[in-house]
Amino acid sequence: MNPNPFRWTFRAQFLLGFAICAGLIAYALYVQFVQRLLPCPFCIFQRLAFAGLGVVFLAGALHAPERPTGRRAYGVIAFIAAAVGAGIAGRHVWVQLFPPPIPSCGAGMDFMLQTMPLTGVIRKVLTASGDCSNIDWTFLGLSMPAWCFLFFVALAGWALHVGLRRR
Repeated sequence: MNPNPFRWTFRAQFLLGFAICAGLIAYALYVQFVQRLLPCPFCIFQRLAFAGLGVVFLAGALHAPERPTGRRAYGVIAFIAAAVGAGIAGRHVWVQLFPPPIPSCGAGMDFMLQTMPLTGVIRKVLTASGDCSNIDWTFLGLSMPAWCFLFFVALAGWALHVGLRRR
């Protein structure tokens, strides 16, 4: 008799990762469109990172590879996507904790995408200042980028746990 009758499959665990990413993006859209809190460029990049991570989780769940190498590959790819998101969120938290002397984020994201190459936009956003340092939302004493950082770290750990553990 199996001592653990309820055993999570790889598919279910990766679907949970996808659901968390989708829920976080849905909440960000709720905050933007219902509570009227406009996202800064850092916030938009974090949403893109959650979307990318969610796509990896969904692809892994739909594929649900039988072989350990396939599971490891999805786990590592999801970990890398989460690590990129954690880096972006960590930089945003840094900017909030140590705001730059000139409080101006500069041009809006739409204008930057129309007038600059993508690499220039990424460089500009990651050296952000001003409005990106505003803390407009907190929960339990942490700003939204701090919560995003924690979720990215947790999802990175989840991806490695699910992808690398023995079955």
